[in-house]
Amino acid sequence: MNMPSSTTKQFGQQATNVSDQGANLADNAARSTQRAVDDAAGSLSNTIEDLRSQAAPLINRVSSQAEAVAKRGMEAVRDGSQQLRERALRASDTTVAYVKDEPVKSMLIAAATGAALMGLITLMSRSRND
Repeated sequence: MNMPSSTTKQFGQQATNVSDQGANLADNAARSTQRAVDDAAGSLSNTIEDLRSQAAPLINRVSSQAEAVAKRGMEAVRDGSQQLRERALRASDTTVAYVKDEPVKSMLIAAATGAALMGLITLMSRSRND
């Protein structure tokens, strides 16, 4: 009768050993998986930090370029308005000089222009009333 009892003990011991080995394998697999997840998270965190550090200078450069373009645009508008003022001043000076040189002719031109404008205004007001 000792035989079956010792075989049973051996079988029980083997079953315990197999279950311990299975538990150890499961623990090792869980630790290995945890390490892989930690490594992947660390790598992802490093990649995000690298991208962030690379993006900051790019954003600053784009911002500086946009600011430079805006300044050039404002300078161009200022230059254009200054040129327009100068042209208007020259036209005014030229007109004054012409009126001084040809006063009668200037009066006749002004009168003809006024009459033409009155005629146009009259025609336009009549067409609206009809």
